[in-house]
Amino acid sequence: MSMDFSIRPAGAPVAVPVVRPQPDAAIDAVQTELPAPKTPTPPDASAAASGNPQASDDRSRDIVIDRAAGEIVYRVLDNRTSQVVSQYPDEMRLRARAYLRSLDDAKWQKAQMRLDQKV
Repeated sequence: MSMDFSIRPAGAPVAVPVVRPQPDAAIDAVQTELPAPKTPTPPDASAAASGNPQASDDRSRDIVIDRAAGEIVYRVLDNRTSQVVSQYPDEMRLRARAYLRSLDDAKWQKAQMRLDQKV
């Protein structure tokens, strides 16, 4: 028996083509042709492949586990200065998470002490 809870339709799926009518503006549009110097060109393929405009030699990616906050932190580091360029979640959110987690731990320990004293 399957433990899958997804709902599937009975029978074979039927492919129905989706035909969308063109808007009136597209039908009445005037065709334009730009001279060669004014035509748009795609950006450099190496910059598009890396995902950021700077070269990959300048930055590196790092993953750190912050145990106080109980979070996984994704960081982008500058290789020349070894400083954090950006990170997710940000530092303020990590501090708040660590603070709230310490409050929860203190409440739990206080409750455990009460239970131990009653026995």
